[in-house]
Amino acid sequence: MKGVYRLRMWNGLTLTAMLAKRIIPCLDVKDGKTVKGVCFGNLRDAGDPVELGRRYSEEGADELVFLDITASSQRRKTLVDMVSRVAREVNIPFTVGGGIGGVADVEALLNAGADKISINSSALAHPELIDEIAARFGSQVCVVAIDARCVDGDWQCFTHGGSRPAGRGLFEWAAEAERRGAGELLFTSMDHDGVKQGFACDALARLSTGAGIPVIASGGGGRMKHFAEVFELGNADAALAASVFHYNEIGIGELKKYLQEQHITVRL
Repeated sequence: MKGVYRLRMWNGLTLTAMLAKRIIPCLDVKDGKTVKGVCFGNLRDAGDPVELGRRYSEEGADELVFLDITASSQRRKTLVDMVSRVAREVNIPFTVGGGIGGVADVEALLNAGADKISINSSALAHPELIDEIAARFGSQVCVVAIDARCVDGDWQCFTHGGSRPAGRGLFEWAAEAERRGAGELLFTSMDHDGVKQGFACDALARLSTGAGIPVIASGGGGRMKHFAEVFELGNADAALAASVFHYNEIGIGELKKYLQEQHITVRL
């Protein structure tokens, strides 16, 4: 069962325990600067990604995600040198995405210090890329990011920073990505992104229930209760957020203490 692990006790009994929920700051980087917007637009400067990465590592974040948000739309490669600088400053797992088109790109990013890579537009254009990455480096390296919004009651995927409809439904694409070897799914609700009114818990619950791999929720975190809701109602394995952490609206340490008080298992 996803989200639990089983411990064999000395007397033959089996203890079932919940896996800790993860808090993941996201560094969206454009032209070398961390940026954040609302609903994938109106971007503003949020600070130096290297400094933010160091700060989050020290504050107790479980992982980091670094996304070059201009890479896919402008056909640029992720800035490997920046990844190297960020990776040198952190001691927690680190995912990198943006402009990844093949296994050579993945290898370069892993060599630069990334623990995992995230693919989105390239995976939808060439789904076999998921198979290739999983076969070459292992499923644990491959995070498939999905940007989606609800269109006439149906969740649809978008690519290139949310600018192009992909012609694929969220749930069927997520199932295919898992079958092909994705190790995790990173779902961003475009309708909730940057609005800070809560995550898309209904869609997340459906996605998480149908998935046999971890689901990372993104888009909508604005208050501490939203993070509790995404774990309790959305059944997410991890919650990703950006501006609430970048602008010190919520501290990672205080968020984890709050979640623990709500009886949600986290690493302190």
